[in-house]
Amino acid sequence: MAGEKEKKVSKGEVKEERKPKAPAAEEAAKKKAAAPKDEAPQEPQVDVDTLPLVKRVKEVKGEFIEDVKYFRGEITFLVKKEGIVDLCHFLKDDSETQFDFLTEVIGTHYPEREKPFEVVYHLYSTSKKHRVRLKVQLAEDEEVESVFPVWRSATWYEREVYDMLGIRFANHPDLKRILLPDDWEGHPLRKDYPLQGPPGYREAWIKAHCASTNKL
Repeated sequence: MAGEKEKKVSKGEVKEERKPKAPAAEEAAKKKAAAPKDEAPQEPQVDVDTLPLVKRVKEVKGEFIEDVKYFRGEITFLVKKEGIVDLCHFLKDDSETQFDFLTEVIGTHYPEREKPFEVVYHLYSTSKKHRVRLKVQLAEDEEVESVFPVWRSATWYEREVYDMLGIRFANHPDLKRILLPDDWEGHPLRKDYPLQGPPGYREAWIKAHCASTNKL
């Protein structure tokens, strides 16, 4: 019929004819479907040896540097353990670097590596507004010199690394636990440390230290 709308009614259902997409919308949908998925932006390639900080460090203290990495604007030096204090003195005092602020010292544990422990130092220059990261890799029985003579704040950071991972810092003025009790067994951030601590040790420790105060 001439007055019939563009819809059909059958058994109580109403079906409307779908309007065709505009050409621009169809083209946009095709482009979206064809676009590559999960494509991360590419990090620009940088020759690290051309960076001023890298050039300066290698020029003066190159014998202590094992490797250099550059990622997202940050420089990381892999440093020989015997050169860490000498290098830190240089980075703090040199007029071109001036890393006067030790922001933190942390430790990590990679059991599968030949040298499973890594000490990481994050430095910042309050005058030049730049950062750098230093890494020292250690075998199970190795220790590294404390950087306390360079930055006094290192004493707290190094104690925490020792407490959590058991990494020892030679010539530290007071190397002892800082978070856990002095007689605690083991170092909880090692990958081989039991998730809930050594079996029965926690209960035994509580019993030994808290029974007299009726906290058990």
